[in-house]
Amino acid sequence: MRIISTVPSQTELLADLGLDKEVVGITKFCVHPQTWFRSKSRIGGTKSLDIEKIIGLNPSLIIANKEENVKDQITQLMDHCAVHVTDIQSPTDNLDLIKEIGGLTDRRMTAVRLQRELRSSLDAIIPASGIRAAYLIWKDPYMTVGKDTYISATMELCGLHNIYHDHTRYPEFSLEELKKKNPEVILLSSEPFPFKSKHLDLIQKKIPDAHVCLVDGEAFSWYGTRLIKQQPYLNKLISSLTSAVS
Repeated sequence: MRIISTVPSQTELLADLGLDKEVVGITKFCVHPQTWFRSKSRIGGTKSLDIEKIIGLNPSLIIANKEENVKDQITQLMDHCAVHVTDIQSPTDNLDLIKEIGGLTDRRMTAVRLQRELRSSLDAIIPASGIRAAYLIWKDPYMTVGKDTYISATMELCGLHNIYHDHTRYPEFSLEELKKKNPEVILLSSEPFPFKSKHLDLIQKKIPDAHVCLVDGEAFSWYGTRLIKQQPYLNKLISSLTSAVS
């Protein structure tokens, strides 16, 4: 089997399933595991796949995603080999994802173990008591997440009430509009826009009544097995946010 992954979080899952020899291509954003990032063939970005290079790698299976990849590119690849397109809406969907990919790649027993670890991680999350939160993913324009996103579902898992739950996808907003929504906390993600301390200081000055902090975007947006690794981080973050608003 020759596998290509077109999504970073699914690349990490393939690695955790023990598919080092089978995976022949990954995107330029597939930073986990680092050994793969340094050694595997790069096949472009999630939304700018190098179709010719992918075909040249002669894959037998491509693992793609409805949210992350461009439909026309994936459709084009379907003419050349088998393509499995995932659609992950919430952290609990990862249980089925692990089973699906484990079955497709003949790693069923490893998948069962990873499912067990994920269930334990989900059960270990200690949620906050409905802290009103905004999660920022972009600047110029400022963008956040609506109710129908994986990030929003992760927020709710952590007891962080998404104040943009009445929106869908990735709405744009101004800081003046955000201030009027009266968030208790504002989370600045490390990806896709890499928010830094200077951005935090600016937003904190504009919205002084909110607690503004930088957060690890992978913990909130990467599906697959990332939550297993990030569960301690999320509990630590939840605890600090609870203390900040109490």
